[in-house]
Amino acid sequence: MSDTSTTAPRGCTNLKLRQLSRSVTRHYEAFVAPTGLHITQYSLLSHVVKLGPVRLGELAQAMGLEPSTLSRNLQPLLDKGLAQVQVGQDSRSRVVHATPAGGALRGQAQRAWKRAQLALNDKLGVQRVAALHRLIDECLPLMAASASSDQETGPD
Repeated sequence: MSDTSTTAPRGCTNLKLRQLSRSVTRHYEAFVAPTGLHITQYSLLSHVVKLGPVRLGELAQAMGLEPSTLSRNLQPLLDKGLAQVQVGQDSRSRVVHATPAGGALRGQAQRAWKRAQLALNDKLGVQRVAALHRLIDECLPLMAASASSDQETGPD
């Protein structure tokens, strides 16, 4: 009989992931904050720069966000003049694009993000970060398959 106490997960995986996520977010925030952006705003602005002009629905899908979450997160970028929403090809669609100020600030924030990434690699070790990325990359499709399967079967 094998001893599973050393190999079996202990505690709540969700709690542990959230703790790590909050800690990593604080780390990145400390580097990106001098630009005036939160890390979520930097991520959104980066997607807009990379994909824009892009329809709001396509942007939400690319970022894995609900449309209402995208609208809420986009508002500060619009208020600061870093992005603009305009009418798309038809009067019902909307596209978002970065303004020149948004593109410039994204470049500044990207340099800060790069410093944050290198500092995290130094803090945790490059091999540990690479292993974490591999594990996450393995788990995401499994969770996506599980979520779609759960939706198909519904509650008991």
